[in-house]
Amino acid sequence: MISRARQLAAAALGGALLLLPAFTGIANAAPASRVFGVTLAKTAADMKKVADYWRPDQLKQADSYSPATPGAQAAPTSSAGAASGPASPVTTARRTSVTQGITPVPPKQGGAGKTMGKVFFKFGAKQYWCSASAVAARNRSVVATAGHCAYDSRQAKAAEYWIFVPNPGPNGETPDGIYVGAALSMHEDWSGKGDYDFDYAFVTVHRGFVWEQAKDGTYTMKDVGRLQDNVGGQGLEINRKPVAATMTAFGFPAGVQPDGTRPFDGKTLRTCQGSVTYWTVAPALDLQKGVRLQPCAFSPGASGGPWLVDYDAARGLGNLNGVNSLTWNRDAKGAYDAVSSPYFDTTTAEVYRRAAALTTPGNVT
Repeated sequence: MISRARQLAAAALGGALLLLPAFTGIANAAPASRVFGVTLAKTAADMKKVADYWRPDQLKQADSYSPATPGAQAAPTSSAGAASGPASPVTTARRTSVTQGITPVPPKQGGAGKTMGKVFFKFGAKQYWCSASAVAARNRSVVATAGHCAYDSRQAKAAEYWIFVPNPGPNGETPDGIYVGAALSMHEDWSGKGDYDFDYAFVTVHRGFVWEQAKDGTYTMKDVGRLQDNVGGQGLEINRKPVAATMTAFGFPAGVQPDGTRPFDGKTLRTCQGSVTYWTVAPALDLQKGVRLQPCAFSPGASGGPWLVDYDAARGLGNLNGVNSLTWNRDAKGAYDAVSSPYFDTTTAEVYRRAAALTTPGNVT
């Protein structure tokens, strides 16, 4: 039976609740997995409305917007500043063995992948941003980020004017295009109750564009094609035992540390690397199966950035195995010292499957 919370969320957003069959692209998918889908910008006209909002003058201001962070007015519940919760060392018996999923794909023109970037969006009258990455998919148009970087479960409301900008420049430059979100795919327990075990989202995007300025100062949109063709796509790996993984996390941190310092400017891609050795539990956030990477001093702004296993720096590619969800100050000192992600399991594959199957106007496989 569909819960009342899910019914209200669907009604409020005009979104469709989908009960999907087993995902044949990744083994062992569970038929009981439940995916919640929301339309962001369905038509070409919808896409242009969002694009027109993010003209160059607006993008130049984007780094001054608030990185999604908990406690901000009208913002989604999000990463950074989570209270310390119990954790236990990972044991190999806790999770199933590795299941290989989607293979990473380089850009169509060759060279290293350039998949990392930022998402910009609005909740109400305020603009926010997060980190994100392109993921390989059959529609060549999927972005992975945190759930709270696309949907506010407290208000049962999807983000508005959502765009992805891979490799953003420090002054609003968009060298690899701007990609307007077309449809949002997430687990119903994120949309319905903000369960941080499902704080991830896969967003299907429209074809990209760049702004070109004419001699008279006016701007026109120039189509640059599909996201994956331009920047490549990270692979996807699920049900991997964290104890066996060396993880590299990426993001654009910018927010204030607990001691009030601000060591990151949000304009530079940062990394944390190490072994994931703890299950992280936070009952107040419904988090029962988080995995934690420590040490890592990521602050607000890194939310949604990818966790990659088997990362090859020369190729710029690896396999997505998580996203930055919550940051932690476990030693109660001046800086954040850990970051956690939901565990990527067969349910994650179900959410990805929907996003990878969707098409948009002018973007048909």
